[in-house]
Amino acid sequence: MNWRLGVAGSPIAHSLSPALHVAGLALAGLVGESRGYEIADDEVGRLRELMGSELDALSITMPLKAVAASLCDELDPIARDLQVVNSLLWRDDRLWGACTDGPGFVDSLRGEFDLDAQNLHVVVLGAGGAARAIVDALVRARAHSVVVLGRTSARVADITRRYDNVFDATTLYRPIDVIVNTTPAPGRVDAAAVMQGVTRDTVAVDITYDPSRSPWLALHAALGCRYANGRAMLAYQAARQMNWWWGSDLDGAALLEALA
Repeated sequence: MNWRLGVAGSPIAHSLSPALHVAGLALAGLVGESRGYEIADDEVGRLRELMGSELDALSITMPLKAVAASLCDELDPIARDLQVVNSLLWRDDRLWGACTDGPGFVDSLRGEFDLDAQNLHVVVLGAGGAARAIVDALVRARAHSVVVLGRTSARVADITRRYDNVFDATTLYRPIDVIVNTTPAPGRVDAAAVMQGVTRDTVAVDITYDPSRSPWLALHAALGCRYANGRAMLAYQAARQMNWWWGSDLDGAALLEALA
């Protein structure tokens, strides 16, 4: 089979997903190609038209993760709970959706920092689809506490009320073991200082990867924190995504190395 793959979202020109797809195909011993599709949230109906006719599987990025879930005939358990998807698969004339972002983030903490999420105190900046997926995965991995800091109080409340150990800014455990920035880089207000509770023992993760070291990440690097941009999470979630597509056993570290 020649796999027809792609990534859809907006903006999409910077996406590394097509390169990851090609690397994954090679590692899995499969053939195919991948390309980017510039699709805004008001054009989401195009996804249903593309799947099956032009594409067998598709990665979904901002701003389509929530609206794409509504198009699916079947959702995996995590996607069903969160109502967001980052992976689509056309199979048996039905559109299947899955969400591997959160588990991929937890995998990247283990793979890149030898850090188990269990019992960690974590701060998540942002309250969008990526934040929801990461918070859910941290709770499933038995993090001790997760604090969500977002600009939209209704979105923060929508996340925190789902879990007993997820809180808003009124509850913050210190010191912070992991801080992750999920806010979109465009329009982000650069912080002038690191957050209280962050120390040189904190792991800082910015899920964006363009630029490779954002001003926010540079602040934490200067403090002496271990840090990573979004390439690690991208590779580890992509491994889970491709294994769901193909029934393979790809490893996130190998995909990350392919991006180097």
